[in-house]
Amino acid sequence: QVQLVESGGGLVQAGGSLRLSCAASGRTSSGYAMGWFRQAPGKEREFVAAITGSSSMRSYADSVKGRFTISRDNAKNTEYLQMNSLKPEDSAVYSCAAKFLVIGTKKDEYDYWGQGTQVTVSS
Repeated sequence: QVQLVESGGGLVQAGGSLRLSCAASGRTSSGYAMGWFRQAPGKEREFVAAITGSSSMRSYADSVKGRFTISRDNAKNTEYLQMNSLKPEDSAVYSCAAKFLVIGTKKDEYDYWGQGTQVTVSS
């Protein structure tokens, strides 16, 4: 089993930056792809970004491309999401997730999930 714990959420003004972290414990390796999803009140959980175990491939939702950057440090078993130029519509609970081998953009493909961290962007 793999346990994931997010941190780094908070309140920022529009145009500001924030970096989220996801610490993994248990059975983890570079054989797992990692991703970030978010869910705003009244909306479905949506894909944000994903990265392969070797960091050789990254995928982003169109809404965050050019503003967010996903990365990982396998030695520390940690995934990061650097968020720049934040907008009010970015406000949501952000959750990290992990799946075996192949990178994915659909929530049903992921096997392990963290509890989520709140990101609020004020106007």
